[in-house]
Amino acid sequence: MPIRQLPEDLINRIAAGEVVERPASVVKELVENAIDAGARRIVVTTAGGGRSLIRVEDDGAGMGRDDLLLSVERHATSKLADDGLDDIRTLGFRGEALASIGAVARLSVASRPAEATTGLRIEVDRSRKSGVVPQAMNRGTIVEVRDLFAGVPARLKFLKTDRAEAAAVADVVKRLAMANPDVHFVLDGADRTPSNWPADGSLPGRVMQVLGADFTENAVPLQTSRHGVVVTGLAGLPTYTRANSLSQFYFVNGRSVRDKVLLGAVRAAYADFVFRDRFPAIALFLSIDPAAVDVNVHPAKAELRFRDAGGVRSAVIRAIVDALGEAGYRASSTVAEDVLGAFRPPEMAEAAAPAFAAATMLRMASLPRFAGEDRQGTGIAGLAEPSARYEAIELPPDEASYPLGTARAQMFENFIVAQNGDALVLVDQHAAHERLVYEKFRAQLQSGPVASQMQLIPVVIELSEEDCARLEEAAPTLERLGLYLERFGPRAVAVRETPALLGQADIDGLVRDLADGLAEWDSTETLGDRLDAIIARMACHGSVRAGRVLRVDEMNALLRDMERTPHSGQCIHGRPTYVELKKADLERMFGRTR
Repeated sequence: MPIRQLPEDLINRIAAGEVVERPASVVKELVENAIDAGARRIVVTTAGGGRSLIRVEDDGAGMGRDDLLLSVERHATSKLADDGLDDIRTLGFRGEALASIGAVARLSVASRPAEATTGLRIEVDRSRKSGVVPQAMNRGTIVEVRDLFAGVPARLKFLKTDRAEAAAVADVVKRLAMANPDVHFVLDGADRTPSNWPADGSLPGRVMQVLGADFTENAVPLQTSRHGVVVTGLAGLPTYTRANSLSQFYFVNGRSVRDKVLLGAVRAAYADFVFRDRFPAIALFLSIDPAAVDVNVHPAKAELRFRDAGGVRSAVIRAIVDALGEAGYRASSTVAEDVLGAFRPPEMAEAAAPAFAAATMLRMASLPRFAGEDRQGTGIAGLAEPSARYEAIELPPDEASYPLGTARAQMFENFIVAQNGDALVLVDQHAAHERLVYEKFRAQLQSGPVASQMQLIPVVIELSEEDCARLEEAAPTLERLGLYLERFGPRAVAVRETPALLGQADIDGLVRDLADGLAEWDSTETLGDRLDAIIARMACHGSVRAGRVLRVDEMNALLRDMERTPHSGQCIHGRPTYVELKKADLERMFGRTR
């Protein structure tokens, strides 16, 4: 078959397939154009999920007759000062958006610059352009897109339901609104609940508008400049996670992107804190020299390439790690809400709490008397006696100021019950001490090898030959962590020194656990990168075990250590180490009202 030149309409439809994937793609292109035009108010209206109607109105600079005619032509743009593509400072630059949209829909563009007395409108119906006609309007631009893909049934059948497409449009507008806090965004239409995000001017304020106060209350601010990269935004606490990555937002120079470098950096920064199969919530904003990033690697400009990917990764990880470190022992407020929800029967609404309590009392009154109950029916024998009654303990002024309170009891040999000024605090002693030991390990390792303690008699542990070989090869790395062992015959190792931080740890269990880890990783060459994982296993074996009875001074010492230690709000597996229940929460749980 001979080579032939494709017709113009087919070229336009092919280009549209690259740029216009779905209604959300159209909205993204049009809103980015409005932002580049200097708009301070943008209204997006849709119908049928954007399939029937997309209308974007802005108060930007507007266009005169010549610019309006060129705007619907391919490869025509006002966003490149010269012909270079290595210093992009606008959101759009390809000059294909309107021409591509006009190839697969009915397009109308009306615009009026500030100096004009009236506006002008041009229409494009599947690449067929009309003449320019006058239109009365305010300064700015109004773009309407109707019957998207009506003439391209192959593309139309791949669209999802109107509800799904409307949700995708909302997600695009949310991301653009987050990146531009000085622009007033309105999202409206017959297929959605209206959203109104007035210009806030501040990044935290706009993030709260879009993602809600729940996220901002459970997040820490990011502010780092490193390797020529300025990192700002909000990072969710490790205990504030989601089952998917939909609550992760990434922006580079105001552009919402999907980038493997950023995804990997966030995953690495949270690796020690987030429970498996959970995703942290984050709004990450990067500012970088436009010449150091290539945004021309994807037709829809959703992906990019960094010149110094390693520097960007390092800057992001450092920003998140530092911010989470400053959060200290703090855990998300959702932990307490989850606990209260577990105590509350599903069918019990808050308004029905008194009725629920009354019904429960009636049922209890009809039950047979217990053998130990007193004859007057006032309760279980001994419960009303002074020796069995709980006496409220006044907190000394200095103790009342402790964030995690003062220990009052230990339950089930694992949970510390503490009280601060206005709340009850429940602490998982094993999970909390596990985090404390882990952080002490890391701190010691930064200043040199971890201190070790000699075993009076070497501990000999029998293992398979394969496990012994792996441990022998890993011995130099393990010595940095205070664990000294050597081969003791073909099927055993002898442990001569152990990390001093572990105290009287279960050495046999520790070594077997490390052997399992080495077998899982299946490579001693990467042990330098696996130090955190090795430390985590050691910390687990060196922490206060569940089932150990603690004295009051030991419990309080643990609480004070938690308050001083970064990341102590969650264990090394990502689970919360404590739950704080406010007095008002407890009163509400029992149906008490003030």
